[in-house]
Amino acid sequence: MEAFSSTFLTIADERDVHVASTPNYKNQFQHILRLLNTNVEGKRKIMYSLTAIKGVGRRFSNLVCKKADIDLNKRAGELTNDELERIVNIMQAPSQYKIPNWFLNRQKDPKDGKNTHSLSNAVDNKLREDLERLKKIRAHRGLRHYWGIRVRGQHTKTTGRRGKSVGVAKKK
Repeated sequence: MEAFSSTFLTIADERDVHVASTPNYKNQFQHILRLLNTNVEGKRKIMYSLTAIKGVGRRFSNLVCKKADIDLNKRAGELTNDELERIVNIMQAPSQYKIPNWFLNRQKDPKDGKNTHSLSNAVDNKLREDLERLKKIRAHRGLRHYWGIRVRGQHTKTTGRRGKSVGVAKKK
């Protein structure tokens, strides 16, 4: 009987150590974070949860986490406000943190010629501005966007007939 009780005590001791080492989810854990006008899931690992933000992929989020000195095994909901602030600062000004220009998604902007990284709503705004510029200067790409047909050189005679009719019209 005594061997059983000592075994039970060691298991209980191990269980207590395990409970003490896990984070207190009631106080710190956030299930949904709000970063850059985007809801970020707190249950996922930080690298993958940052990809919910438009303009952030897996490689960019990995680089941002490494520059911010954040453990990649942490869940997004476990991060402190200081760590989240570091992540947001690095994503908004990546060139200040020595992220190379070839890593950015907006290189040599047609308006100002600068290398920037667009995030969340800015991605949609920049795309709309680019398409408007192409339409305004009557470029081939802009015209095809305006007409609502394929832009990148695809064949249109037999495919993509769901929208406007392009190509050969069917005789009645």
